[in-house]
Order: sequence, then C-alpha cells, then structure tokens
Amino acid sequence: MEFNKAKCKVLHMGWGNPKHKYRLRGEWVEGSPEKDLGILVDEKLSMSQHCTLAAQEAKHILGCIKRSMASRLREVILPLYFALVRPHLEPCVQLWSPQYRKDMDLMEQVQRRATKMIRGLEHLSCEEQLTELGLFSLEKRRLRGHLIAAFQYLNGAYRKDGDNLFSRDNSDRTRGNGFKLKEGRFRLDIRKKFFALRVVRHCNRLPREAVALPSLEVFKARLDGALSTLV
Repeated sequence: MEFNKAKCKVLHMGWGNPKHKYRLRGEWVEGSPEKDLGILVDEKLSMSQHCTLAAQEAKHILGCIKRSMASRLREVILPLYFALVRPHLEPCVQLWSPQYRKDMDLMEQVQRRATKMIRGLEHLSCEEQLTELGLFSLEKRRLRGHLIAAFQYLNGAYRKDGDNLFSRDNSDRTRGNGFKLKEGRFRLDIRKKFFALRVVRHCNRLPREAVALPSLEVFKARLDGALSTLV
C-alpha cells in the first residue's frame, strides 16, 4: 500500500512523549492535531477544538437558514434544523462527546438559537422552549445515544466487542436495577472520558424496568422517561 504523504500527519500522545520526527519516503511528516473518523483530536485527547469548529459550522448554516427563509413557523424551522444543522453537532458522539462544561454550553447555544427563531417561543426560557417543542437538550440526546449503544452491546448486537467493552458486576451486594456494570479506576482523568467508562455510571442508575428488557424499541421508550433523573 502506498501512502499519500500530503495526507499523513503525526499525532504525539502520552505523558513524556519524546515527540520523535518521522520520514515518509525520505520526507519529514508534519506533526499536528489530526482527524479520526472526521473528528479532530489533539495530543491531549481533548475535543475542545472539534467542538469549536463544529459549533461554528452549525451556526453558519443556521444563519443561512435565517436569512433565506421568511417563515418562522416551527413546521419550517425544525425540519431544516434537524436536517442541516444538528448533524454537525452529533456525528460519532460515542467517540468525541464533549468533556468540559464550556464545550457543552457552546454546543447548546446553537440549539437555543434555532428554537428562538421559531415564532411564538422568543420570550420563553430555554427549558420551556424545549418542552414546548418536545425536544431534549443536546446533552440528553448524547446520553440517550450512549445508553442505547451500551444496551445493544450488552444484548449481543456486537457480541465480540461488547465482551471487551463492559464487565458485569456479579456481586450480591449490588442495589438498584440488578444489572450493574463494573466501574474501572484510572490514574488519569482523561481515561474516564472514554465511552465505555463514562456510560457505566448512567447505566447503573437506570431503573430495573428500563434495563430488564429484550426489546430495543421498548428500552428506548422507557429510557426517554428516565432521562430526566440522569441529567
């Protein structure tokens, strides 16, 4: 396989990384933050830069909708927001979900701009606007997606990977839903942000009637009712 030197970058990660330089066919390869599955990742595995760029792109598209559409009816604005704006804020969230509150707020600002564009909702609070439109905050939508993915892993949709991602807690002392997962312990906080770890705490807080289900569709319906207690 031949590699295109212009498309290759070096990403240095880890404490005390010597940051060696590398050659490809005799030419030096530049080091910089790089995209993985379209997600911009830096040497500290921080997603802040990606959140900033994603929010900027979504705001630009939302601005185009505002300038080009005379109607402010929800039947017009919401489908455009769902189709053109929100996808920029949510691709591969199991990989890059925002780690810091400032990044979460930056993403939420985009959805608040969209809901304020709708006629009749301008003077309502953010929570009231979402309730009126039947929407979740982006934070809740990400958590919902995480829990649905975890449910699929644990119920055999991706059997090989699921066995590696999660470990059941077989202790007799567990309380709650009876389907507890083990929470790992790690020295570095960044490790706690990985999908397989950040979702465990929320899975363990779900009520028994939500997790003891064979059907994904029923799980989604029960999960929607339980999200208010998780976030």
